[in-house]
Amino acid sequence: MTVPYTGRCNCGAVTVSIAAEPAATRQCWCRQCQRIAAGGPTNNAMFPTDAVTITGSRADHAYVAASGNVLTHEFCADCGTPVLARSSARPQFRTIRLGLLDEGHGLKPTMAIWTDEAPDGAVIDPALERFPAQPPAPAPSSAS
Repeated sequence: MTVPYTGRCNCGAVTVSIAAEPAATRQCWCRQCQRIAAGGPTNNAMFPTDAVTITGSRADHAYVAASGNVLTHEFCADCGTPVLARSSARPQFRTIRLGLLDEGHGLKPTMAIWTDEAPDGAVIDPALERFPAQPPAPAPSSAS
């Protein structure tokens, strides 16, 4: 699949449409992501903020991450499906959970981040570029 990417939460109350290709696709092993992903990593794509349109009622939770940045996770207020994350360090991006996107999107992580926090027994694809903690910011795109 290519632009536009679309998706929805489990109950359909939140929908997303994205009019750009991702700046990065990542698998995150930080402890916070492990908590929201039931012990595994989250799989995410970073899109330019102005390319993302979301409808529906969302709730959020903000905290200071290990990177020192304030991270805000948004989820469907009705069913709790994770929708996105946003970082105070990178307001130009919205990090969309790949599971929110409709089937056939074709996106997959190209890097694994915060691998130093992965649990014993974690299986990380050896083909992925690895970062033990916070990776460098993605290059600016023409859409941001």
